[in-house]
Amino acid sequence: MTRAVAQLFWPAFWVFLADQASKYIVVHMMELRTLGQIDVLPPFLQFHMAWNRGINFGLFTSDGDMGRWILIAIALAISIGVIFWTLRTKPGRWATLSAGVLVGGALANVVDRVLYGAVADFLNMSCCGINNPYAFNIADIAIFAGAIGLVIFEPSKARKKGA
Repeated sequence: MTRAVAQLFWPAFWVFLADQASKYIVVHMMELRTLGQIDVLPPFLQFHMAWNRGINFGLFTSDGDMGRWILIAIALAISIGVIFWTLRTKPGRWATLSAGVLVGGALANVVDRVLYGAVADFLNMSCCGINNPYAFNIADIAIFAGAIGLVIFEPSKARKKGA
């Protein structure tokens, strides 16, 4: 396994594993599916069961199978695109790690859509009297962090040339 492949694969693997393990523990073993809500560190952190059939914040929600499979196809296409881009351009260590984190999160959410028909979100954070109505999961954090990492750690070719 080449260094670039390892730098892409291992972050993707660990993010995928952490996300799926956390969902199994919280949703199934702690029975969040049945309870609906578990206070962890009130009022800052609670587990709140939410089935996301759309993308971030429930945008483009679709209850039908067609929407589900379209979102699966988009996530797989983006993951494959990021993998090929990373292996083709060899962008540097931190950008490659960021790509792996993004891919691991995207694939973890794909598994949820295949198994449940929706993404299992359960982390809910609120603070300072503001009640956040949205829930998310480790995969969502990884997708966001990976995308930000790709922007930060892979400057455009124009910036590389000093233009």
